[in-house]
Amino acid sequence: MHVRNFGYCWNAMRDLYMKNGQGFVLVYSITAQSTFNDLQDLREQILRVKDTDDVPLVLVGNKCDLEDERVVGKDQGMNLARQFNNCSFLESSAKAKINVNEIFYDLVRQINKKSPEKKSSSKKKTHCNIL
Repeated sequence: MHVRNFGYCWNAMRDLYMKNGQGFVLVYSITAQSTFNDLQDLREQILRVKDTDDVPLVLVGNKCDLEDERVVGKDQGMNLARQFNNCSFLESSAKAKINVNEIFYDLVRQINKKSPEKKSSSKKKTHCNIL
């Protein structure tokens, strides 16, 4: 693969993950404004690929254990979540294990609420892909 084609391949793979994904966790670092600034475009790409405005979504401000290095306010995260059709919003710390499980519990609840599993004798196996 040539280096110049890598960007195209990555975009195609990302679109495929988005198309097949049932829910998404959009994560930014509270210590890096640029990561927060990228979220609007990422969400728009997800909605475009999914061809819907109703996608299970959790917005997460990570590194909440680094309060003294914060550059993105909690209110900014809450406001963005409201703009994203009132999606869920949590602040977390992977390092300190704060709200990590809650993020995934919330996302799974949203997915189940949107498309409850039909009771049948043959259950389809699903996989969780993290991009």
